[in-house]
Amino acid sequence: MEILRNVSIDWLGKKWFFFLTSWALILVGGIAYFTRGGFALGIDFTGGTIIYVKFNSRPNVDLIRSSLRPEAVGTTSIQRYDEPWKDTVLVRMQTVFGSGESADSGQKKVLALLREAFDREHVNSPLLDFNNVGLDPLVKYLQEGDPDSWRGQSKTSQEIDAHYRQVAISMLDYRNNVKDGLVKSLDELKAAGGVSAGDAESLKKSFYAGSFAIKGVESVGAIVGSDLRRRAALAVGLSFLGMLVYIGFRFKPIYGVAAIVGLFHDVTITLGLFALTQKEISLNVIAALLTLIGYSMNDTIVVWDRVRENLRIMRKETLPQIVNLSINQTLTRTIMTTGTTFLATASLLVLGGEVLNGFAFAMTFGVLIGTYSTVGISGPIVEWWYKYNLEKPKRKSA
Repeated sequence: MEILRNVSIDWLGKKWFFFLTSWALILVGGIAYFTRGGFALGIDFTGGTIIYVKFNSRPNVDLIRSSLRPEAVGTTSIQRYDEPWKDTVLVRMQTVFGSGESADSGQKKVLALLREAFDREHVNSPLLDFNNVGLDPLVKYLQEGDPDSWRGQSKTSQEIDAHYRQVAISMLDYRNNVKDGLVKSLDELKAAGGVSAGDAESLKKSFYAGSFAIKGVESVGAIVGSDLRRRAALAVGLSFLGMLVYIGFRFKPIYGVAAIVGLFHDVTITLGLFALTQKEISLNVIAALLTLIGYSMNDTIVVWDRVRENLRIMRKETLPQIVNLSINQTLTRTIMTTGTTFLATASLLVLGGEVLNGFAFAMTFGVLIGTYSTVGISGPIVEWWYKYNLEKPKRKSA
């Protein structure tokens, strides 16, 4: 489908405008990088803590995000996790809790913040949350309360302690394995093996079934973050090298060099936008950058392929004329592919939510920058190369 007919734009005649625009964008990104303290690297690169939280109903992700304030736990990334019916959320935080007492205090801080949002009525309550209690407090409570009246049955203290420890283990095993980490009512514990109705009823005096439970906590240290940074840089570098070799074989080496310069241009300006806006760079953003590299390269190859065809059938025209003609002939295709991709990624940017925001941001502006570089950057580089090589023999003879 042709939406533009008989286009005759002199793209190479505007090369200095394109070059100045590109240098201005790169300069703005560079200034933003140094004045704003570099990129806002995500947990994947800097390290942090991952917490898995299960809720007793469909979780309100926006409420979770607002409760885990950045000033309290650092930057967070929140997304639904596992099967939808399990109502589990994965929380990524830049704060590293470490181990031992540091990890316990960090987990307690997260519990307190979530309780303010989801169990507000129990914030100042003396009751303990059964869904987030450990083994020792539960054993101690049962031993002191003696709901099965073992002290009146001539039992030794060792037998009593062992009995209630086993009851506590059965309760937690039922909670963690049968109910997937969370019970909605303490009455559900009556179905646990080895737990009497009296045991379950006694818990109601000092416990309640909270609306959420922390199922697991994982720490990602700086070594992992450094390794991920190295791998991300290696992935981008290898993709550049592979494309350079491919285009060099399919066309001529200068076409590959021009395309790679265009890719560096696209990635540099896109990263400059991230430095300017301080949007978080995560592995999702790296995936978007790799996608943009392939997208921009495909755009460039389409133009180079048309240039090669026109060079065979238009032997009297100059190279600038052929490059301009090739860009104009493929302009409809360029506009349609860029336009449809832009609409999809822009919709994702507006409606996709917090988790996909970085990916959508990189894709939305990256496709525009990639199309711009194909038209305004790669073509002039090839023209300059051929012009330099044609004038070189003349300079030698002179």
